[in-house]
Amino acid sequence: MDIPALLTSAGMNIGISVGMFSLYSILRKQPLNVKVYFGQRIAQGRTRNENLCFERFVPSASWLLKAWEATEEDIFACGGIDAVVFLRIVIFSIRIFAIATILCTFLVLPLNYFGQGLQGIEDSTALDLLTIGNVQEGSRWLWAHCLTLYVVSACACCLLYFEYENIARMRMEQVQRFPTRPSNFTVVVRGVPWSSVETYSESVGKFFSNYYASSYVAHQIVYRFGAVQQLLEDAERMYKVMTTVPVMANVPADQCCETKVDPRCGLCGAKSSSFKKVSGGSELAGRNVDDELREKECEAALVFFRSRFDALVVSQTIQSADPMLWVTELAPEPLDVFWQNLCVPYNLLWIRKIIVFIASIVFSVLFLLPTTFVQGLTKIQYLQNAFPFLRRVSDRSYINLITGYLPSLVLTVFLTIVPPLMMLFSTLEGRVSRSTRKRSACVKVLIFMFWNVYFSNILSGSWIERMGKLTVTSPKDLATLLAELIPRQASFFTTYVMTSGWSGLSCELLQPVPLVGNWLFKCVLMRDDDFVRPVTFSFHTEVTRVLLFGLLGFTFCILAPLILPFLLIYFCFAFLVYRNQIMNVYFVKYQTDGSYWTLAHNATIFSLILTQVVAGILFGMKKSSSASTATIPLIICTALFNVFCKNRFLPLFRNRAAIDAIEMDRTDENSGKLQEIIENLPKAYNQFELCGDEMQIPKVEDAAQPDKPKKSGSSESLEELEIVQPEDLSVDQPSPSSSPSPSPSPSQSEAEDKIVSIN
Repeated sequence: MDIPALLTSAGMNIGISVGMFSLYSILRKQPLNVKVYFGQRIAQGRTRNENLCFERFVPSASWLLKAWEATEEDIFACGGIDAVVFLRIVIFSIRIFAIATILCTFLVLPLNYFGQGLQGIEDSTALDLLTIGNVQEGSRWLWAHCLTLYVVSACACCLLYFEYENIARMRMEQVQRFPTRPSNFTVVVRGVPWSSVETYSESVGKFFSNYYASSYVAHQIVYRFGAVQQLLEDAERMYKVMTTVPVMANVPADQCCETKVDPRCGLCGAKSSSFKKVSGGSELAGRNVDDELREKECEAALVFFRSRFDALVVSQTIQSADPMLWVTELAPEPLDVFWQNLCVPYNLLWIRKIIVFIASIVFSVLFLLPTTFVQGLTKIQYLQNAFPFLRRVSDRSYINLITGYLPSLVLTVFLTIVPPLMMLFSTLEGRVSRSTRKRSACVKVLIFMFWNVYFSNILSGSWIERMGKLTVTSPKDLATLLAELIPRQASFFTTYVMTSGWSGLSCELLQPVPLVGNWLFKCVLMRDDDFVRPVTFSFHTEVTRVLLFGLLGFTFCILAPLILPFLLIYFCFAFLVYRNQIMNVYFVKYQTDGSYWTLAHNATIFSLILTQVVAGILFGMKKSSSASTATIPLIICTALFNVFCKNRFLPLFRNRAAIDAIEMDRTDENSGKLQEIIENLPKAYNQFELCGDEMQIPKVEDAAQPDKPKKSGSSESLEELEIVQPEDLSVDQPSPSSSPSPSPSPSQSEAEDKIVSIN
């Protein structure tokens, strides 16, 4: 790819981004789009009237200012600790790549340009002159690259340590901030052994009453997902029969029916006889319902304990000699429970994981086809000998569009199917909570992106350049090949950052699918119901994109520094866009308590070590043995730093501190709140209610505060309002004393003339 193709891609992406940003600033002010762009505010029940004014149809950037001025407490109030951690990942990327951009732009980039190492090479382009490949062999300038690598690595490790420490502290404070969470007293039990004489419910009650008599309170068996609603409807119909038939039984016999009827029907005849028949039928119906419930029982249950410490101990111990039976873990929050997977037999989970692992590998291999096609678009000149008709295409004026903008666009389109598929794979693995399922999908998407977007693009691009003569016989050959080929792919990844990053942020703001669907529902189909439903933040998509760009930034910082300014622009705009979306659009239903940071830490360490290994090999290929040897201590220090962080902070993300649990138990017991919390535990995990509405919004107490009086004569728009600061943050689940209930939403007649208050 040459400079005109890169400029074509930059112009296309800049035009698309500016146009969509301007369109968003207009559409967000229209009353029809309130539920598209302010779903999070609607979940809090915040609306107000908005008069028609000219300012609603003029683009403005005031939403950027509001996103910039929002504090971390505001983000926590709207999106919870996971949203704060995600933004901390973005902030870390801004800091480290700002340092790398300054160093590499003013030190490394000029040395690469004036290196004169590519003179006489025919297939080199103008962009290759800005890479380390243009530095001559044995040049002393390579020490500047090595020094820059040391500085960037040291800064990255320092920033990682401080972020790890702060997020670990936030995670510990999260437990103390919401002490009445029902999950603190609840344990999920799976692998309940089958018995021919006892039901699963009786087995669970007998087991924990025998071995945990002093701490066991009650239990709730889990029923097969999908049958819960049918059982609930049957119970409602049975209730109607039981309440209406006795009324008919009170009717005199001479007014009812003169025809002789079998007295077993229970509808005609004497009062006493009819009543006895109905009572007997209701008892039989009750027994039928109980029998049907027993048939729907799963080998899983939720067990409630008297204290947090008791639940913590039970969740972290093996209950029997057979580790496949009586498997325990701390329960997720009520709205976080994935009831469908709780019904999966525990002894089948390992088979599901193997199947998912094989399916992921097969999908990754199949995805090499679109990856190779994308690289073929960027290197049409290398395919002209094999495909002569491409010579006519390469002579056209639109060749810069084909080689510059189109490959990254095609790759971005193909990658849209990856997150939903990985979410499906994570569901099949049997995760018992929605938060862990999304985090598992995030891991799968990240591994897929690292391999199929980064490594496979590099290898397939090299294979096309050499027309099938690429051979790798050992890991050493692969490392040498990567060191040689990574700088040559810098231009493609630069265009990918612009297409997937810049244009992706504009699509994230505009929300095209909910926007078009809402217009069709309201304006074309004239439907009263809403197309837009509350949606949660797609961490498995956005976290992986940020970490993938981090990998590109680290690996190209000294090899091809031209990509760094484009990355820095993306991270700066991502900081503002995601803050706006978290505060206005996405609804928080469940949390992972900041566990995405461990994934970000591991991905960053991998990126650093890969960068150092590639740089060391490349220094050796450039016949600078001293610079190559100097990277070995850097690799060792980075690995030791990773081990230190894992020993120091990782246990805080895997387990809960017993001291905190004991102290909270003592505090609640002294204040008399502990007994009240225990009594309301079974109500919080009511499967019949929680399965009735998968996107049930928890009711937030004291969240609706009176609006500030509006000044007369002012045309206040959406951006001029402040952020809601509820006393009881909506990011946490409701207390056990109150069962989850959906928040009120405005009616259809009010939705057209009301605007969400960002207050």
